[in-house]
This record gives sequence, structure tokens and C-alpha cells, in this order.
Amino acid sequence: MTAKRSVDALLRLLAWMSPAFPVGAFSYSGGLESAVNDRRLANAHDLRDWIGLLLHRGTLWNDAVLLAQAWRCHDDAGDLAKLAALAQALAGSAERYRETVLLGEAFMDAATAWPHDVFSRLPKGAPYPVAVGAIAAAHGVGLEDTLAAYLHSGVSQFVSAGIRLGVAGQKDGVAILAQLEADIASVADRTTASTLDDLGSATILADTASMRHEIQHTRLFRS
Repeated sequence: MTAKRSVDALLRLLAWMSPAFPVGAFSYSGGLESAVNDRRLANAHDLRDWIGLLLHRGTLWNDAVLLAQAWRCHDDAGDLAKLAALAQALAGSAERYRETVLLGEAFMDAATAWPHDVFSRLPKGAPYPVAVGAIAAAHGVGLEDTLAAYLHSGVSQFVSAGIRLGVAGQKDGVAILAQLEADIASVADRTTASTLDDLGSATILADTASMRHEIQHTRLFRS
């Protein structure tokens, strides 16, 4: 890749994973709100550990595996359709399903500012990691860079939700991002060699928190 193409890819990745990119991620907590409501998290230390588990063994890990596979099969509409269906099936609750599908649709819609025929191959309702992986690959963005940026964005969203829920302050949030840098890099590196056989999670409390959020009466977030 030439220096010019490398810079173009970096700028697109920065735009797509920016908090300003209009996907509406700020309105979701991935069940974190329910966990805080149930007093499973009380401070910044708890928040960091919760996010770390999601990175290594939960939804963020599975998202990374799905993204990597979408990156590899971005030029095959049939494979993308099968992968999208699998990603939808892996959603552990109705809210989680809506979250990943609506984020994916919003991402695809906004990313059409960079025209490409990859949009004709992506199925309607493609979950967020599938959309990001396929579009990034089509635009020549490297897999590990895409994974690192996606995971950092996901971690940042959980941190932001934790701050708004009152379990951490702004300074705590920055510290959590710094403390989880090595984890993000490690997971991104591991996922570059992953296959769909590596899908799986071991975060039962986080999964059930997402389900419990569906019946929570007072809510700030959509998930």
C-alpha cells in the first residue's frame, strides 16, 4: 500500500470510529445500565473489570471475530449473508439484536458517503461488526487496524455509559482507556488469526444483564 493510500485508509477509519459518526452508539449500554441498577458495579475498578471481561470473553470478543470474518469475505455476497444471519442469531436478547442491527444499518447508511460496490453485497440488517469489517476491507483498511479501532470504540462507549451512570468520573474513564490499551491490542492481534470456531462467550452476568434491561422500568439507554 502506498503512503497516500495508507493515509486515506487511516482517515476513513478515524471518521468511521469517531464518536461523531452518526450511528447512535451513545444511546446503548449493552446491558451495563441494568448491571449498575442491580448494584453489580459500584466504581471505576468494577467498570474496568466488566469491560475487560467483555473484551476477552464476551460480546466484544465475538464482535471482533465476526468483524474479522466479514473483512475476509467482503467480496462474496453469499458469505456475507450467511455471516450476517449467524451474527443475528448470536444476539442474546431482543435489545442486543436491535442494537447490533440498528447500529449496522446506521453505519452502512452513513458510510455511503464513500461510495463502493460493497454496499450492494451487504444484506439488509447486517449487524454492526459485519458491516464495519466488510466496508473497511473494501476500502483497503488493514484488518488489525480495523479491529483495534473497533474495539477501542466499543470500550470507549462502555466507559462513556459508565460515566453517565455515575460509577466513574471523567478522569477515571481516561484511566480505564489507558489501562485497557494492552488488552485491546492483544485481542486485536489474536483475532486476526481467528475463525468462526473461536466464537463463544463466558460472561453470563453480562448476558443476563442485557436481558434484564428489557424489563427495567427507568432507563437512560436503549439497551
